[in-house]
Amino acid sequence: MKVEGFAADGYEAVREVFQRLVDDGLETGAGVSVWRDGREVVSLTGGWTDAGRTRPWRADTLVQPYSLSKAFVTLTALVAVRDGALTLDEPIAAHWPEYGARGKESTTLRQVLTHRAGQPRFPAEAADLDLLDDAALRDSLARAAPEYVPGTRLGEHALTYGHLVDGILRAAAGTTLGETFNDVVRPALGLDAWFGVPDEALERVADLEYADPDWPRRLHAAPWLQIPEGARDTGRTNSRAWRQAVFGAVNLHTSATAMAEFFSRLTAEDGPVRALLGPHLHAELLASQVTDFDEVFGTRITWTLGFVRDRGKIAKGGIGGSAAWWSLKHHHACAYLTRRLDDHSRAAQIAAALGDDLTVVGED
Repeated sequence: MKVEGFAADGYEAVREVFQRLVDDGLETGAGVSVWRDGREVVSLTGGWTDAGRTRPWRADTLVQPYSLSKAFVTLTALVAVRDGALTLDEPIAAHWPEYGARGKESTTLRQVLTHRAGQPRFPAEAADLDLLDDAALRDSLARAAPEYVPGTRLGEHALTYGHLVDGILRAAAGTTLGETFNDVVRPALGLDAWFGVPDEALERVADLEYADPDWPRRLHAAPWLQIPEGARDTGRTNSRAWRQAVFGAVNLHTSATAMAEFFSRLTAEDGPVRALLGPHLHAELLASQVTDFDEVFGTRITWTLGFVRDRGKIAKGGIGGSAAWWSLKHHHACAYLTRRLDDHSRAAQIAAALGDDLTVVGED
């Protein structure tokens, strides 16, 4: 299948790499976008959005990028901080008393946003809960003891991140994650991205598929993704009910163009993220907060409040192979969003064609 779209002069290598991924069968549906100096210089699509291979991928195709979603959960939390509903460093329990139990009395929003709250997975007691029973899942986190003393260790809060922030927003700001994102963050940033895809956009959503049937079990993060069941099950994640729900840690639905444009403006002093948050919180968002061994990633890593950062990039990706980043070296942004759930080698090849390196390196 021929790759569609355009690549400006100097970006031919990106098209060549992407075409090879499609030709070799390593990619069955994806979009690539690169932005530089305020304009899109690469917009490429390849493959299909459905298993029957009847609907070609388009520039406006939406797909779930798993943990790339977390960066936008962070923004919703910081909007509540901006508005004075809470602060980064006061105990969450001051607003959500039920949460302040069994060793979580002093846990802060900053610890949640930097994956140091000690709740990288839902507790065993939540094993029988439905994937979409968000109230019960929030309650399970409030009742549970942390796996370690908050602030002492690091592990990406793989499925819990959105439910924690949603619980905090409900208690401190009287709103929800979905409401804050869709009513405040999304329009302020001009994002074609959704927590809870509206009816009129459902036809643009791509179906996820496994590159290999063993993919869900081969993940390093698999032990942190088992409860509740279904987050790696395409039978659930391709359903209308899932697409229109809010499961903040993983189920934003968006396009490659939207993500590349967002990252291209992420650090700008005159950009929409700074306008949304103000100078102080914008600086907090981008600053390196903690460098340590991340147990879920399985490597040493530097987290800001919502992104992975090193000397070369500010980035976020998700299981399955989707990734987006701002190149601190080359001053361009790129997003590679895919429906074919596999490793990150495809995005890494696109990055290499741009002179970037997606290897996760702690910023010491």
